[in-house]
Amino acid sequence: MQTITPFLWFDGKAEEAMKFYVSVFKNSKIGSVTRYGEAGPGPKGSVMTATFKLGGQEFVALNGGPQFKFTEAISFVVNCETQKEVDELWEKLSEGGEEGRCGWLKDKYGLSWQILG
Repeated sequence: MQTITPFLWFDGKAEEAMKFYVSVFKNSKIGSVTRYGEAGPGPKGSVMTATFKLGGQEFVALNGGPQFKFTEAISFVVNCETQKEVDELWEKLSEGGEEGRCGWLKDKYGLSWQILG
């Protein structure tokens, strides 16, 4: 049983990000999705929280609003088995984001990753 779960705060893009990440990583799947109702604070029917697994690791996404942004102070390290895997993940995750040095990149949602071979 996983005892520590990363909780990611998004500004209206939690569902989009979850679907993107699940499409990028092997052994990944969407879990449960909770949507806002009449009481809000998000638009009715939009995702409030969502759970998903990437490479078997559970994550939670929240559409919390614009108050908080991702920074490079937190990143996810992905250890790859082959250079092909490094190249594929790098290409997918950096598209629309920012490429860094030494395996670091920031994806289109502002989340930092270290893709290592």
